[in-house]
Amino acid sequence: MKIGNIELGSRPLFLAPMEDVTDIGFRKLCKRYGAAMVYTEFISADALVRSIKPTLKKMQIDDDERPVGIQIYGKDVASMVEAAQIVEQVHPDVIDLNFGCPVKKVAGKGAGAGLLKNIPLMLEITREVVKAVHTPVTAKTRLGWDQDHLIITELAEELQDCGIQALTIHGRTRGQMYTGNADWSLIKAVKDNPRIHIPIIGNGDINSPEKAKEAFDNYGVDGVMIGRATFGHPWIFKEIRDYLDGGSHQTLTLDDKIDILEEQLRINVSRIDEYRGILHTRRHLAASPIFKGIPDFRQTRIAMLRTDKMEDLLALLEKCRAQLKEISLEQQNESKREEV
Repeated sequence: MKIGNIELGSRPLFLAPMEDVTDIGFRKLCKRYGAAMVYTEFISADALVRSIKPTLKKMQIDDDERPVGIQIYGKDVASMVEAAQIVEQVHPDVIDLNFGCPVKKVAGKGAGAGLLKNIPLMLEITREVVKAVHTPVTAKTRLGWDQDHLIITELAEELQDCGIQALTIHGRTRGQMYTGNADWSLIKAVKDNPRIHIPIIGNGDINSPEKAKEAFDNYGVDGVMIGRATFGHPWIFKEIRDYLDGGSHQTLTLDDKIDILEEQLRINVSRIDEYRGILHTRRHLAASPIFKGIPDFRQTRIAMLRTDKMEDLLALLEKCRAQLKEISLEQQNESKREEV
């Protein structure tokens, strides 16, 4: 698969742009473990135009994470064009237009998925941004505003005609937010349209190697984007990549995975400062699937979300490491007893 001149390989995996999640430390880990392309947190066009300092910082990228996309959202042509030109100055590999964010503070103001209620404006924004920059422009959107307005098959053609070089489709409507099941049949309908020639990336409910393979095999998408399932789980890309490639690969151990989470913490603390670095990391730690086997983990999760000291957070992780090893040893012993 290619976006413009960017070669992404066969059946590539993408890290979805997510607010307060896809900071540079997390993106670099996802890239290391198999993401073909990563995206920054989505960025407000209005805030970029007004040079809001925290927003400008979101544009920081590192050559180690390339190819990397920067995603912007806004509700009018002028600010989106100017924001795209500002973004282009930091040389991302892709500029992505967010037409899919469903949250009220974005969609409710006419940006993100809110533009699904104003398709002429969405298309005008897309055309003008494509004309204003030299970087490949892509877009991400949803199936429609609600179940009564499933417009994605027609909309995909219109966005392609505006000049985008790839389209990511989240298989839900804005009305669904993140509830219910993603409908991949409509993503397939877009991909099967003979008039569509740009890559189609599917998004929604990909949380296992099996589901990623199903997306490629049953729905024919060119790429798969993964969002919430990456929380505290950057190695999910390795798990999926290994499964798709069908080869014999080294499995990450429990120690490896906790080491990765500790590395993420250290990266963020050294990159920002202790307090904000912990804020960027602790939600990943509290959501990581590796801790599900720990009895009464709820109290540990609460402690993780409350701590503001790196040494305390590392101590909690080491406590979890010891608990998980003890559980594993008990399971091994139980298995041996059953065999006897």
